[in-house]
This record gives sequence, C-alpha cells and structure tokens, in this order.
Amino acid sequence: MLAAKIAPKYRYENCVVVALDDGGVMVGAQIAMQLHCIITFLQTREITLPKELEAIAGITDGGKFVFNKDFSEGEVDEMVGEFRGYLEEERTTKIHEINQMPGSGGLISLDMLRHMNVILVSEGLSNAMKLDLAEEYLKPVEIESLIVALPVASVEVIDRIHVMADAVYCLSVTDDYMETNHYYDKNDTPSHDKIIKTIENIVLRWK
Repeated sequence: MLAAKIAPKYRYENCVVVALDDGGVMVGAQIAMQLHCIITFLQTREITLPKELEAIAGITDGGKFVFNKDFSEGEVDEMVGEFRGYLEEERTTKIHEINQMPGSGGLISLDMLRHMNVILVSEGLSNAMKLDLAEEYLKPVEIESLIVALPVASVEVIDRIHVMADAVYCLSVTDDYMETNHYYDKNDTPSHDKIIKTIENIVLRWK
C-alpha cells in the first residue's frame, strides 16, 4: 500500500530506500521494487541510562551520535554530568556492536545517497529517535529530498517528520502507540543476517 502511494510521484526519479530496522527492509523492499531503485540499511543503536525506559541518545553506522530531542538541554546536561563515564562506555560498546553486525561499514555510504531522493522506511515508530539519527547521518551530504514512509507511527513521530522531511507517507497514525508487533497479523521478519544478505544481493545486482 505504501509503494502504491509513493510510486506515482517517484517512479522516474533517482531514489534510494534506506531501511531503519529489519522490518523496514521488508516494507522498503516493496517500495524499491516499485521504483526500481536500490535499498540499503542504516545501522543504529540506542543508549539508555540505568532504570530509564526512554533512550537518552543513539549512535549510527559511522559513529554519528545524537541526544534524544525529547529531553531538554537542561535534562541532557544533568544526565550527562551524572552518567558521563557510563555514557562513554556505552558509546564505545554500541559502536563495537554496530561494527560487528553483518553489513556494517559497507552497506551504506554517503556517496550512495548524494543528490538522491532518500526514502527512510521503518516497520513502525513510537518515537523519533531513529529518524533523528538518520537525519544526523545525512547532514554531510546534499540530497534531493527526504521522504519518510511508515505503515504506522505515533502522533509525535508524524509531528517530527513534518519538521525534518519533505514528504511523509503513513498508513496509520495513533495517539496511543503500542508495541510495533501489535499492528501486524504476522510477525515473521527474517533474521538480521538473512535481511542483510538480501540487501547485499540487491545492491550487487544494481551495481
């Protein structure tokens, strides 16, 4: 359904689909097939403080680091002051985790995205952390436009997208976002390894 909405406008444009999670690859593959464009994956990790539910920050493939914009500058300063050592350790750990994941360091590059219509895709988002990380990753490169495509998202996420992106395609917006799996009849996403191998094969064919 998302592909059908996006294809009429972007079918003849230079596009790259960037998945933000494993489920986003499943959704994004349908869009990429309709647009005859490549699909890739942006690895990210969130950093959560002890006894906190919401991530304070996140990091991307390539080491881009972003604090959660839901926290005020004062709140961030206070938490960083109290947990500076912990945050540095977590930052190092998360970078290591990303570097150890299949596809890291070679699946996505800024050159691949330069002057392209970048379509960020997720299986569903309750908060904007992954979007903020993607935005930070894209900062050094000039792109044609930024599009976000989601089957389901919270109101907060849609509000954030309207600020950061040129276009948004979302099938369902909810005030009371539950766990993403709740919105799917089947939760049968393949393993991360299989997902990355699929992307690599698609990218190789297009190269």
